[in-house]
Amino acid sequence: MDTVEAIMTRDVVSVLPETPLLEVQKLLKQHGFRHLVVVKDGVLKGVLSNRDVLQALSPFLNTNAETQRDVRTLAYPTRKLMNKNPKTITPDTPPEKAAHLLLTEAISALPVVEGKKLVGIITTKDLLRHYTAA
Repeated sequence: MDTVEAIMTRDVVSVLPETPLLEVQKLLKQHGFRHLVVVKDGVLKGVLSNRDVLQALSPFLNTNAETQRDVRTLAYPTRKLMNKNPKTITPDTPPEKAAHLLLTEAISALPVVEGKKLVGIITTKDLLRHYTAA
């Protein structure tokens, strides 16, 4: 039986709860990610999506006031916007269950944990790659 462990990404790019959103924004763009996990001492603390960052920023940078607000917002620590209670799975979770959870929760990434320790992440892209390679 297949498990998430066989298809998850193990080398996870993560940030600390204190990481400023400016750095998060750069990492998301640099790696083409839609999510970053927030980890401290190996323990999952939350998940931050590119949508979380975008919602915190002004959609239109037309005025000086909006620009100043966005500069202040980009200095926020990640912990202010992250999802502190993300849905998670374990390495022995079947891919079908992970896919179902992604669909029913309307999310596109699941941290993979053993206890509270982050051991990987699985995304909709990982699952699509797995199922289309079969």
